This record gives sequence, C-alpha cells and structure tokens, in this order.
Amino acid sequence: MARLLPIASGKGGVGKSVIAANLGLALARSGRTVVLVDLDLGGSNLHTCLGIRNRHAGIGALVWKRERSLSDLLVETGYDRLWLVPGDGLLPGTANIEWFAKKRILKDLESLPADFVVLDLGAGSSYNVVDFFLASSEGLVVIRPEITSVLNAYAFLKTVAFRALSRSFPDRSPGRAAVNEFAAVKNEGSGLSFLDFARELSAGGPGAATALERLAALRPRAVMNMGREPGDAELGYRLRDISAKNLGISVEFAGYLLEDPAVGASVGARRPLLDLDPASPFARGISAVASRLAAAPAGAALALDDPDGGLERLIDEAGGEA
Repeated sequence: MARLLPIASGKGGVGKSVIAANLGLALARSGRTVVLVDLDLGGSNLHTCLGIRNRHAGIGALVWKRERSLSDLLVETGYDRLWLVPGDGLLPGTANIEWFAKKRILKDLESLPADFVVLDLGAGSSYNVVDFFLASSEGLVVIRPEITSVLNAYAFLKTVAFRALSRSFPDRSPGRAAVNEFAAVKNEGSGLSFLDFARELSAGGPGAATALERLAALRPRAVMNMGREPGDAELGYRLRDISAKNLGISVEFAGYLLEDPAVGASVGARRPLLDLDPASPFARGISAVASRLAAAPAGAALALDDPDGGLERLIDEAGGEA
C-alpha cells in the first residue's frame, strides 16, 4: 500500500509546489518509487516545476469520467522512479468537485503503484483541501517565518481538527450536529477547549471513541520554508504551542529550508533545484526532509530527540550546510 504524504499550506506563496516536486525527486533518488499527484484543484502547476508540458489528461479526466482510475493518468517525468498525475489544466470546473468524485480519488490514491504518493494540495482551508489532507495522518504543512503564515497554518489545522471530528459521526447524527454547533460558537481562549469538548463528546454514543482515536492519530508535520535566521524558531514554536493548547494536536517539525535565490532560477528553468543544483542550501534541506520521512515508519514520530520540538536543531543543521 502506498504511503501518502499530503502537502498543504494555510496561505499561498509559501513554496508548496516547489517543495512537493523536489521532495518527490529526493525520495525517488533514495530508491523509492514515487507518484506526485497535483491536487491543487483549479490552480495546478506542478507539471511546470518538473518541466512537463500541459498536454496530458489529469485529475479532471477522472472527475468527468473520461478515465477510470488515477493509474490511467500516470505521466513519465524523465526522472527514474518518479511519476506525475497532472492536475486539471485541460478541463474547466474541476475545482468544485462533488463528494462522490472526491471519494473516488481518495480510494484510488493508496492503490497507486508507488512507495510514496506526494499530494500537492491547494492553499487554504476549503473542505476539498482538508479532506485530501486527512487521507493520511502525517501530512506536511508549509509555513514561512512570518506571523501571518503561522496564523493561517493554525487556522488550517483547526479546520482539519473539526473536520476529522465531524466526519467521525454519520451525516445528520447528534454527534455531527454537536461538532458543527461547537464550531459555530467557539471563540479562542474562552470556555471549553476543543480537546475538552472532544473528550466530553466521547461519552455521547456510537462513533465518539472513533472520533478521539482519529484526533489522536493526527501527526501533522510543519516545514518552515524561506528561513533566514535562528529567531525563526520562535514563530514555529508558536504554531506548535497554540495547536497543542487549543486543539490537542501535536505538531512536529520535519524540515527547515533556507531562503535560496536558486529556487527562483530553478522554477524559471522548469527543473527541480535538487536536479539543477543538488549542493544548494534548499536542495540539501529537501534531501534531509526526505531522509527523515523515509526513515520513520508510517505515522510514527521522526525521533529528533529534542524536547523543544526539533526546530532549533533543524535550524542549526541548515546553517551548517549553507
């Protein structure tokens, strides 16, 4: 069964697609078979990062039933062991897919012929993005060392937590109604916390225990991109702390990628920087992220052995490589 690595962000412009392309290549060069899936519905551009022309059938062909499965959409990238399922570039209207189409894609993902399936998701907290993120317990959230990026990442994780809890109960059930009501009235820092609410709900009948198990299984990893200085750790830990306090979600840090002017040049050249300049600071950082993810069993901690959460160690390592 393929191991899914969804990559999301609370806002655009944080380098998510560039990270997806380079991470896929790094995993492929480590000997794994990798499929990149462009699920940025309505704004797909992963093919550009790989230098592939927008002339292949993609996700839209599956949504509109012109193809039967994701496997029918696989495109060679020119790199060994690395494949692409393109986005929706040839068919309009794919951004607003129906639930049955989303379920069909989710079902197909794990059956793709790969060790890793890297999902390049759209930015923001729409349910399409969140539902694909929840296809795995170990999704990556990309942030920049800016307070707006951190707050948007937290808003995304909050939606992920509520969606995971809500979907644990049947449609129109009292449990789902209770989650939706709590989400509508909850103000941060006041009254019952989300985690306390989830625990109270656990005594509420069928599905409640499953809901808590699903929340406990979430292990989102943060990747800080465009890093500049050791002080970036403070912002990263702010995301970790408010997620733990308000949501009961433990955020682990998977990587710290230095700001690197060569990234822009690689996008212009339509080649992953890992291929164009593997010795660059960004490429080295991506290789380190790939090694950590590949070494950890699916769903397990990355074992950075850092009581502060790992980011300061990652920043020190990145500085030593620059």
